[in-house]
Amino acid sequence: MLKEQYIALSELFIYPKEGYIEKVRDCRLYLENNYPDAASSFKRFADFIESKSLFEIEEIFGITFHIQAICYLDIGYVLFGEDYSRGEFLVNMKREQAKINHDCGEELADNLPHVLQLLAISEDEDFVQELTVRAVLPAVEKMFEEFKTSRMALKLKAIKKKQKAIIMEDVTNGNIYQNALQALIKVLKKDFDGVFYEEPEQIIAANLKGFVDAACGSSCSFINNKTTKTV
Repeated sequence: MLKEQYIALSELFIYPKEGYIEKVRDCRLYLENNYPDAASSFKRFADFIESKSLFEIEEIFGITFHIQAICYLDIGYVLFGEDYSRGEFLVNMKREQAKINHDCGEELADNLPHVLQLLAISEDEDFVQELTVRAVLPAVEKMFEEFKTSRMALKLKAIKKKQKAIIMEDVTNGNIYQNALQALIKVLKKDFDGVFYEEPEQIIAANLKGFVDAACGSSCSFINNKTTKTV
């Protein structure tokens, strides 16, 4: 079953183009109807986007994720930096994207919006659970934390010197994309509540068991180390 929430959320982190404002509006409505807690976090972002032109939104997106980025959207880089594990993770993600016939265009296969679309489309629920709990959620939480660190203060200092008032409005009370990430975190936590893995110190791994099983030609099963909490 297609998980519409992740398709809607993925659109937020794709470079803004014609129709972006409408997609944000649709995402807001979906969250209000299905994830009210996430919708409350999303409100500031949605209100801001609704009041700006596409050109202004492009500027904000660019300084957030591209130009002297506050954070990066490639999950492998967020988790592993320049470590060799990053390459291993990316190779595995390319294989998973190919399985669902998803074209990532010029972006890497572990770029956040494309990973969210993988979560939405993949029919292997065990693999989706492992990928989310052991990689996607930790990565998105790290992205969110970047908006609270000293990097944000340095970014603000640079923006004051170079950018226009619209950008200043974006960061006065914190960059608006932190609200989009916070909403995503709340959706992920609600959807995967009760799913966790043993050996928490090893949660983040470039070569998840689902990847290994898939490479061997079997199904992406990794229930050996998964615990599901029953309520």
